[in-house]
Amino acid sequence: MSSSKVILATASYDSNIRFWEAPTGTSYRAIPYTDSQVNRLAISPDKAFLAAAGNPHVRFFEINSYNSSPVTSFDGHTGNVTGLGFQKDGKWMYTGSEDGTIKIWDLRASGCQRDYDCGAPVNTGTSS
Repeated sequence: MSSSKVILATASYDSNIRFWEAPTGTSYRAIPYTDSQVNRLAISPDKAFLAAAGNPHVRFFEINSYNSSPVTSFDGHTGNVTGLGFQKDGKWMYTGSEDGTIKIWDLRASGCQRDYDCGAPVNTGTSS
């Protein structure tokens, strides 16, 4: 698949992440996701990875591959990850969770680089 194509990805209660051809509405790829429900999906700014937020982790899948195994996992939350997004250059990712924390991840390093305690569940987030 060319990186210039429109990428549409969905997740549902059928335990699958699906990629779709936007013009035709045809599903061309399904990734089984049986670890938990998927709470949020986000496409990396370079359109190379699909991030799937679950409970209690985020898994990265290659977009331009038919490999259904995650290429990496971000672990550190203790509850559902409900917020997920990327800094515009794709060097950082943020996650928010029902465990009341927001975590900042440097995608070029391992582990969480910043951890903020909100004291209440986090539903979503945005960056600019």
